[in-house]
Amino acid sequence: MASANKQRPQPRAKRTLVRRAVIVIGVVAVAATFLVSLLTQTTNPTANEAAAPVSYAVGAPGPGIEAPAFSLPSTAGGTVNLSDYRGKSVLLFFHEGIGCQPCWDQIRDLESAQAQFESAGIDQLLTITSGPVDLIAQKMADDNLTAVALADTRLDVSLTYQTNKYGMMGDSRNGHSFILVGPTGEIQWRADYGGPPNYTMYVPIDQILAQMKTARADS
Repeated sequence: MASANKQRPQPRAKRTLVRRAVIVIGVVAVAATFLVSLLTQTTNPTANEAAAPVSYAVGAPGPGIEAPAFSLPSTAGGTVNLSDYRGKSVLLFFHEGIGCQPCWDQIRDLESAQAQFESAGIDQLLTITSGPVDLIAQKMADDNLTAVALADTRLDVSLTYQTNKYGMMGDSRNGHSFILVGPTGEIQWRADYGGPPNYTMYVPIDQILAQMKTARADS
């Protein structure tokens, strides 16, 4: 009698519960795969994406205008003034900040291409974003980044350069803006890559260099 009881089929409710559990596990697995794929595409552009030209706006102040002076705290300690680099070509990179991993990936690739930028006549890279200087310093350390990182915590400098007009967060954050300041303090090139509808947050290094070279040659 005991053997017969063991061979009885499972109650319908229990079978239904098992089927539902299998479906839930399957849905979670698919969602996880999709999320990993999405993150990979966001932070690591494919070859096709890298080859596609990235358009940009030119905000104000633009080329031919003297770059507004600024003084900002550095994650390395102390304060950095734009005037410290008079006589050199300085590339300013305004970006969204802590929550924008493609922005930090952009800095990583800018660092890796230092020799290429030096060949293009760029002496110094300064990265600028909003947020507390200690949190920016921690993110730089976490990602093993060594560029000069400046904290524009209240967006004072970003508002002056109007780089907060090209982000995904309205005017509360920067977009993805590059501004090249020449040895005399005049802006030589500007590219604001962040605005709608595409909200570009990463630009391949070869495109940055090519677009900069073209703009400087035309000026």
